[in-house]
Amino acid sequence: MAPRRARIAFSDSAAKQLEELPESAVHALDRTLVAISVDPDIGAPIPGHTAQPALRQYADEVEDVRVLYFVTALRTVVVVAYIEA
Repeated sequence: MAPRRARIAFSDSAAKQLEELPESAVHALDRTLVAISVDPDIGAPIPGHTAQPALRQYADEVEDVRVLYFVTALRTVVVVAYIEA
């Protein structure tokens, strides 16, 4: 049985960013989000951010995408807060 993936949700500001991305960046972002949903701990905690849930960042240098996100307590939902593509 395959491991369960976390569901991806977007903050209002990230959803707006997503709407403005060109199609090529959306495809790159999709591959990045799959990696995060499979392993939400793949990203590094943001230094100095002490609030819970912890804000994390993941940068995929091959896809040229950076995502800031946090993971819910049960690790079933990843909330994307910021997209850079």
